[in-house]
Amino acid sequence: MSKKSTTQKRRLILLRHAKSAWPEGVADEERPLSDRGRKAAPIIGAYMAREKLIPDLALISPARRAQETWQLVREILPDGIADREAVGIYEVPADTILAAIQTVKPGMRTLLMVGHNPGMEDLASLLATEGDVDAMARMTEKFPTAGLAVIDFDLEGWNEVAAGTGYLERFVTPRFLA
Repeated sequence: MSKKSTTQKRRLILLRHAKSAWPEGVADEERPLSDRGRKAAPIIGAYMAREKLIPDLALISPARRAQETWQLVREILPDGIADREAVGIYEVPADTILAAIQTVKPGMRTLLMVGHNPGMEDLASLLATEGDVDAMARMTEKFPTAGLAVIDFDLEGWNEVAAGTGYLERFVTPRFLA
């Protein structure tokens, strides 16, 4: 895409889980959100609602911190969003997450994925080689916890999503919104 598409056909929203706690003796997959994370997730959810960034489908990592992030975001969004746990996006590389995206049914126009770094950051960089200049600079600098990347595609189906086919429409963090 050489410029922002005004006829966006697909929208991918990548949300890195909010800040987690590191309780001693707790397995990585079971780590809960920290107080800071429990405050940040609703900020992102309110932003998504206000900006009408409403997914048709949400794929959520099975890790507790990702599930808790989604629950706090979901409370603020409209009812009726389909969601499911996506075991295949827990602590995997970008190409594995991309493979999961490519299996999404074409009827889903807007897809949200709640996952982890480095996968979320690497995937965003892989897909969106162009985009809003300020958003690209912020995302390149750091993809922190509760970071939200919105990537648009001028493609007919999710199976067509590939490296460099997306346009970074925006990148926000709770700190940026404060």
